[in-house]
Amino acid sequence: MATFKKRESGWTQAVIRRRGHPVQSKTFQTRVEAEVWARGIESEMDKGSFLSHVAAERTMFKEIAKKFSTDFAVHHYRKREDNKEAWRTQIKHLTLFLGDYSLIAITPPVVAAYRDNRLKTVSGTTVRKEINLLSKVLTVTIQEFGIMLPNGNPVTNVRKPQESKGRDRRLMGDEADRLLAECRASRNLWLLPAVQLALETAMRQGELLSMEWQHVNEKKRLILLLDQEKIKNGETRAVPLSKAALEVLRNLPRDTSGIVLPVQRMTLFHAFSAACKRAGIKDFHFHDLRHEALSRVAELGTFSMLEMAAISGHKTLQMLKRYTHLHAEDLAKKLR
Repeated sequence: MATFKKRESGWTQAVIRRRGHPVQSKTFQTRVEAEVWARGIESEMDKGSFLSHVAAERTMFKEIAKKFSTDFAVHHYRKREDNKEAWRTQIKHLTLFLGDYSLIAITPPVVAAYRDNRLKTVSGTTVRKEINLLSKVLTVTIQEFGIMLPNGNPVTNVRKPQESKGRDRRLMGDEADRLLAECRASRNLWLLPAVQLALETAMRQGELLSMEWQHVNEKKRLILLLDQEKIKNGETRAVPLSKAALEVLRNLPRDTSGIVLPVQRMTLFHAFSAACKRAGIKDFHFHDLRHEALSRVAELGTFSMLEMAAISGHKTLQMLKRYTHLHAEDLAKKLR
């Protein structure tokens, strides 16, 4: 049976002591509220469905966000040399909005409010990623940190914004020639080969910068990518090399580090941005070289989607759908 105690403040404290369960207590403004709460808890205990919500009530989201960052994320997400992993930015925005909420107070309406507020300033894709991370944080809270949420993960019942349309920027007209000319004129000797290899292999920037000479097989025309922390989907793969890519590699000096392109990411970023500016090329990012490369491969019309996925390293064919119209045009030409 629950016991009730009048506090000096005039509020009523309900205390439930039952064998096999931790002591439960909560203070209410009136005795009626305390009795209603106590009956509900005792009913759950009778049914064997009671789970203590004390930890969820006392733990603030900012506390669990910090614990997630230090005890989980650093061991499960890919690292970057500048400590600017995407999850760090995402959890920062989540904490700004939800930091002072207790875990039990993060309900579907609260998550929906966060979604709508963020959509005023950033894209649907960005908000979708942040909400997905929130869901991951709360799932880890339940499964790894042992804090039970009374109604489970609230993100499950919230509509997520649609993905924004992916970037479709390509090099138009003589932009490719102008860009390569400025890369050739750059004081950074690694910029030109980095851009040329990106266009020939469709490799991501992180993959390019993690290449090692010991994993380059000129005879088989392959580069083995084995550093899972530098690969976006975490899966090792072999990248086929075109004749042009092989020529670029053969002309490169060998650094004592054994790295093919021994240049820091931010150094490459600034050198590439400066080259684009000198070339008069606007709104073009280094990652757009990957899209350009895959578009060129698709335009050849000689590779299936599965073969393109093997080249690009996409885990599913979903991300390659934007290139299917190029194959469709080829198929149309073959129809009578």
